[in-house]
Formats: sequence, C-alpha cells, structure tokens
Amino acid sequence: MPAVTADTMTLPRLFMAPDATSRRVKMITSAPQAFEGEGFPVRRAFAGIPTADLDPFIHMDQMGEVEYLPGEPKGTPWHPHRGFETFTYLMDGEFLHQDSHGGGGTIREGGTQYMTAGDGILHIETPPEDLVMSGGIFHGVQLWINLPKAKKRIEPAYQDLQGPDSTMVSTADGGALIRVLAGSVDGHSGPGISHTPITITHVSIAPGARADIPWRKDFNALAYVLNGSGTVGPAGHPIKTGQMAVLIDGDFVTLQADQVQESRNQNLDVFLIGGVALHEQVFQYGPFVMSTKEEVIQAMEDYQAGRFGHIPVDAIMPHRA
Repeated sequence: MPAVTADTMTLPRLFMAPDATSRRVKMITSAPQAFEGEGFPVRRAFAGIPTADLDPFIHMDQMGEVEYLPGEPKGTPWHPHRGFETFTYLMDGEFLHQDSHGGGGTIREGGTQYMTAGDGILHIETPPEDLVMSGGIFHGVQLWINLPKAKKRIEPAYQDLQGPDSTMVSTADGGALIRVLAGSVDGHSGPGISHTPITITHVSIAPGARADIPWRKDFNALAYVLNGSGTVGPAGHPIKTGQMAVLIDGDFVTLQADQVQESRNQNLDVFLIGGVALHEQVFQYGPFVMSTKEEVIQAMEDYQAGRFGHIPVDAIMPHRA
C-alpha cells in the first residue's frame, strides 16, 4: 500500500487539549464481499450500519485489495449519476476517468477523483491499457457523499487531486501518518472541496503506536480498517481488516496498532471519515440519490432523454485484453 508517504518526524503535529475525551465505540461491523462494475471485488463498508449514523455519507466500497493477473483488471463502464458526489481514492494501481462535462484524468497511487454529479453526469472509471495487459495490485476506496436537497441539481464538477496535493500531519510521537484528503483535522486542511462539511483521511499507524486524532464534536466518526489489526476507542475494542467502527461522544478518535501486523503491510491503515448530518429525506435508486421517489423517476427520464450530456466522441472505453 504505497499511497503517499513521508517522514513523520518532519511533519506538523496534531495538538490535543489536556481535558479532551476519546470517542467511545457505538458499534463495529464487518463488510461483506461483493462484485462491482465489470466484476471487480469490493467490500461493502456500510453494510449493517443505520443510515442515521452514516449521514451525510450514502455508500462506501473498499475496492480490492486484489492482485490481478495479466488481462484481469476491470473497472466500471459509462454510467450516470445525479444528486450526490463521488470520492474515489487509490492506494495501489491506476484508474482513467472521463465524464460528459469535460472532466477527466488519471487517478494514480495516493490520488483522488472528486466528482460532483449534481444535476446529472455520465462517467467512466477504467484501468489503463498497460495495467490491463500487465496485471498488478489494485486497491482503493469509493465513497458517495450526499448533497443537500438545495444543491442536488447544481452544475456538475470534477476535482483532479493527486497524492502530493494531500496534507500530511503526524501525532505527537511521530507514530502515525495522517493524510488529510478533504476537509480539515486540527486546522490542517486537505485539498478536496465538498458542498457539505466533511473530513476524509487515510491514517497509517506504525506497529504498537497509538494515534489520538482530534475530531469535530458536530461530526460523526467512521473508522474503516483498510488493512492490519489493532484497537479503537478508549476501551480498546479489537478491530481488523474489513471492519468499521462507529464512534460517538467525544473530542478525538483513538486508534492503536497491534505490535505484530500482516507480513504484506507493516502498518494499521484506517480510512477515517466524518461530517455534519444533513437530516434530510433520502430516496436512492441505483446511481440516483435524490430526496423523493418522484425526483428519482425524473432523473431516470432525464437520463434516458439524454439530458445528462453525451458520451464524448473521443470517449475512453474499457480495454479488453
């Protein structure tokens, strides 16, 4: 899991107030495995968690980690979205992105595709030809972020955020690297700009080290283990790869890595996210996330009528080995 790394001893440190309290664990769930797009393996990270605890987030998949043989890498062909934002973060491999509103580029290791679907968009996410032909390790996360009702029909937009754009900070003893991908942690802001207050981070904790990460009181807190094992919360609940912890009531999130980790990855890696709940009605049908059933029906009609734009004449298409 290379993503983007740094010497933690040279990074800015997080500050912890002496009277701050650690968030307690409300629940821990295990993500079931499934297949997405053209057949790539995913873990459904939000399965079993009440929607009230997820708000403003809608959906999250851990894509891989998988080591493809030559000819095996797969992606997602052209498809529509309306009413929310997609946040795709890669740790291993590459994805090509293109959309019907002129956005596009290559998402590389440590990079992010941040797309506001808004009023409606068509897009594709697919591995490049050289990766399809060579195979290799692929690992990433896709997160869906709800848009407030008043912004569901805004103009679509695309943010091309590569690994070096992320903000990196460390804990007091240098035992953890926190990559701030969107929002902010303790005043350290990441590059991703959202339409609702959120924070998205990738936390890497060295074996045996502990990370206390300041967290806004009005945010929810969701800690998903990408790989490794350790504990979470003040009571030290065990947590491992593919599990999600919902944390409540406190000023910071506590994560600690076990002294012995998996041989393929030396750290405990956690995707830690949170935001302000919208407390709005949500009606979702496939790639459409709206407020009512009637709005979803309208989205389907608009898509079928070509009102989401059109696939470009120079469109990227999935490469077949």
